[in-house]
Amino acid sequence: MIRYILRRVYYGFFVLFGVITLVFVLFTILPGDPARMMLGQRADISSVESINRELGRDKPVFIQYLGFLNDLSPVSWHNTRDKSSFWYPDPSRYAPFSRLIASGDHLVILKKPYLRRSYQSKRNVSEILAEAFPATMLLALVAMGFAVVVGGFIGVVAAIRKDTLFDRLALIVSVFGMSLPSFFAAILIAWLFAFVLADYTGLSMFGSLYTVDDFGRGEYPDYKNLILPAITLGIRPLAVIAELTRSSLLEVLSQDFIRTARAKGLPQFRVIVKHALRNALNPVVTTVSGWFASLMAGAVFVEYVFDWKGVGVVIVGGLENYDFPVVMGAVLFIAVLLVIINIFVDIVYGVLDPRVRLA
Repeated sequence: MIRYILRRVYYGFFVLFGVITLVFVLFTILPGDPARMMLGQRADISSVESINRELGRDKPVFIQYLGFLNDLSPVSWHNTRDKSSFWYPDPSRYAPFSRLIASGDHLVILKKPYLRRSYQSKRNVSEILAEAFPATMLLALVAMGFAVVVGGFIGVVAAIRKDTLFDRLALIVSVFGMSLPSFFAAILIAWLFAFVLADYTGLSMFGSLYTVDDFGRGEYPDYKNLILPAITLGIRPLAVIAELTRSSLLEVLSQDFIRTARAKGLPQFRVIVKHALRNALNPVVTTVSGWFASLMAGAVFVEYVFDWKGVGVVIVGGLENYDFPVVMGAVLFIAVLLVIINIFVDIVYGVLDPRVRLA
């Protein structure tokens, strides 16, 4: 089992390394001068050159790439000889950090990954993402909870009532939900329930989690704004869970031990819940874990349509303002999250099915 886990981590590391390289290449070849974005178009040449020197953009592309990896790595090498150097361990970037090896002008430190600063706000990208991530996490959790409860219920009822009208309708709903793009569903649901039927639903297209009270005394959580974006984000996993639960439960219901349980005269409810459902949920559990990672990445369009202040809105805002460090940091953050969750899902697969560990 230890070898299997190490192999998953090894593959995940190389996937992440490939994503980092691809992100660097894409955003390095894009047009635009970061120094001009930070200082404005009327900045003098000396100030522009100073900023480019600080960002390392006066170096060859390969050296810039090494600096990018150095910033992202928890263990990084630095040169303490010149404080204006691109390789100097600037406390404003890397604090707090711990010295691991010090030899003359060379220093190896242990630090948090440095995602660089926003061109627009001059804030560390990690701080921006730390503020936005809880809203995205909350949205993904509520959306997945909605998908699991509703999708699981539809799948179980469809399996019990196989070939009935409900089963056929459930199949139609599943196919429709799996084929419906998130951005189109977001626009359609926002238009219908927050615009056309707004007087009846009381829902808004603007999904801020906090609302100022009528007296302006402060903010309070307004969880009703979660309803529309969570339903929109949960439609596709709901469809997948419903279909998977139905097919898995039908397969288990055809097993010999289910026939034995029924032959003993056990009630139908007990046969379904205690015997069939417990054995049918293994693939559903692992699918839920994988889909949760996809929800974290796929929330960009939904957050943008509903103006939900999460990582998706941060990414779109960064693209609109050519704020490349913010977009690069957000993409890398989501990539790390996907890799970690996928490793966790692989480990769960290995625990539930020992045959996977031999593959």
